Amino acid sequence: MVEKNGGDADKDNLLVAAAKDNPDAFGGIVDRYWNRLFCFIRRISYFSQEDIEDILQEVFIKVYRYLNDYDDSMTFSTWIYHITRNTVIDQIRKRKSRPISIQLETDELLQMLRSSLDMERDLFANDSLEKIKKIIYELPFNYREVLILRFLEEKNYNEIMDILEMPKGTVAALINRGRKLVLEEARKQKIV
Repeated sequence: MVEKNGGDADKDNLLVAAAKDNPDAFGGIVDRYWNRLFCFIRRISYFSQEDIEDILQEVFIKVYRYLNDYDDSMTFSTWIYHITRNTVIDQIRKRKSRPISIQLETDELLQMLRSSLDMERDLFANDSLEKIKKIIYELPFNYREVLILRFLEEKNYNEIMDILEMPKGTVAALINRGRKLVLEEARKQKIV
């Protein structure tokens, strides 16, 4: 997994260098990150597809505008996720609304729960998945967000710390507490 991240970082560095030298090369960054960021926004927010596309346009305008200010002390992936998260939060504030649901595909949800809660596969019948999904949707935003970053976006603790601008202990506590909340509520509802 470390090699994958290292390879991704190398590809990102090449794309960033090319985009700094030639503005036409910025399309490579857009191509590389559009779908990833679309899924990330969909998972943490309630926005429609059209709204997500508008948010992504805003994100890429910001990335383009500030590309020369990018500090390579953090990975480009972390930097662009940070910009995306902040843009989503700005949109939520502008609409004076809280996210009411996140869009987790059933397969992703099952994978996240199995890996994060160390539960047996046979505990998750299809009818239970809908109940578990509802539990996750009802988690406070800060818990949903860290669980999504850690288990669906597969970000490591350092990346999450940079994206959320939180200390490692806080990130670890939010992930732990989020997992426990899901498991406690699942047990309360006799799902597991």
